[in-house]
Amino acid sequence: MVRSARSAGGSVLVVEDDEALRFGLCASLRRLGYDVHEAGTCASTLAAFVEHRPDVVLADMRLPDGDALQLLPQLRALDRSVPILIMTGYGTIDLAVRAVKQGAEDFVTKPVDFDALSWFVRISIAKRRTHQSGVRHKASGGGPASAGGAGSSGASGRPSSSPEIPFQFRSPAMQRVEEQIERLRDADCSVLLLGETGTGKSVLARHIHALGARANGPFIDINCAGLTRELVESELFGHERGAFTGAHAVKQGLFETSAGGTLFLDEIGDVDVLVQPKILKVVEEKRFRRMGDVKERAVDVRLISATHHDLHQSVASKTFRADLYYRISTVTITIPSLRERREDVLPLAARILADLGGADVDIGPSAAAMLLDYQWPGNLRELKNVLERALLHRSGPVLHASDVLFDQRSSDARIPAASGMHVPTPMGGSGSYPASSGHMRSAAPVDGTRTLSQVEREVIYEALIAENGRVEAAARRLGIPRSTLYQRIKEYGIHPSQFRGRVGNGES
Repeated sequence: MVRSARSAGGSVLVVEDDEALRFGLCASLRRLGYDVHEAGTCASTLAAFVEHRPDVVLADMRLPDGDALQLLPQLRALDRSVPILIMTGYGTIDLAVRAVKQGAEDFVTKPVDFDALSWFVRISIAKRRTHQSGVRHKASGGGPASAGGAGSSGASGRPSSSPEIPFQFRSPAMQRVEEQIERLRDADCSVLLLGETGTGKSVLARHIHALGARANGPFIDINCAGLTRELVESELFGHERGAFTGAHAVKQGLFETSAGGTLFLDEIGDVDVLVQPKILKVVEEKRFRRMGDVKERAVDVRLISATHHDLHQSVASKTFRADLYYRISTVTITIPSLRERREDVLPLAARILADLGGADVDIGPSAAAMLLDYQWPGNLRELKNVLERALLHRSGPVLHASDVLFDQRSSDARIPAASGMHVPTPMGGSGSYPASSGHMRSAAPVDGTRTLSQVEREVIYEALIAENGRVEAAARRLGIPRSTLYQRIKEYGIHPSQFRGRVGNGES
């Protein structure tokens, strides 16, 4: 059975006046093992900061008695080493940009992406502990390479100066991606992330930023999908007062705001072709003009881009400039879809359950079979949606097949027709299959809505899960010849290796 993962270490101060949102954030962070403190006003934030000295602050932009622009200088005066992330709603992007300029580490827009938020917390705590360890070591007369210095382990269990990816992938496909990202540690080139929607491109972009020399600079992202030409141009390059109707004040663009750090352009394939030459100029010459201004401004920023489009096809159809494509794709990394890395499905599901507040919820064998069988056209976003729905439908501490509901199933994910394999009665005549170490639970009941082949497939999954992917042991458990089980495994397209080291012994 898969148990949700937990992370540990560090203190977080959550500043949010919306009680429901604050409760959800705090509960999710506590599930991950953090020591969480709460505040709902500027005044209570200062008091909590002084009392608890948190490692990270997550602060809403607007509070009943002020905003982050007022709060930031006061927090910085108390301790400049504490990273602060600003959470902002629609219409307050300009304020968030100003907050970053005043010392905030980063900002995210609401509704908050908890994966990105938890990644920020984890990396920030690791970096802060590295800094504190280095300061203490220097004070004691040691050198940076000595034990306990900047290379000592932080919250992640690895050297904090080398923050790990927010999830340890088991699939060969994602391990190759990790290797590519690791090679970028000392590089400062443009990177293009390709992959289907929902594969986690924004999380990997943050990881690339955190690994590089610009890690102490801002990381700012914008999703270009659906933005009009005027809006994306204003957001990227800024504008002067009177540049267009409604431009009542000077506005800095995101290229300017992210100077010294990284700008992540998500869905760059959707950027209007008239704006693309201006992006090219920034990449090539490190210079740009605000809308309505004749003055050129220099900017030093690293560009990471992402898209789910086939940019080669876009270049051929003249909806994307070839020269821009070659400039943004110095290094191209293709992120595989979830169906191409099934070894990661169950561990990712456990991680997502923890983030959703279900750290104590287990994934039963029949539910695991459903998750592994599905093709996941929506990738990680769909997996999160399905698990959130499963948490609402469950009737106990274990997710079963009946709790796993999909909006639709692709044709590739359909269960093959029944093959006539005998489904053995559980040993001892009971209603459940015995576990190798006491973790197995009963299979989901046959209620007439499932075919024999579905039951057969679930039984095979349960046996392979219990026996850690060992086919011969699974055949003995089922009481059938080894050759028969191998035949069924081939017919159903099951890969025994995906069960190894994952579930049978209660491992997450």
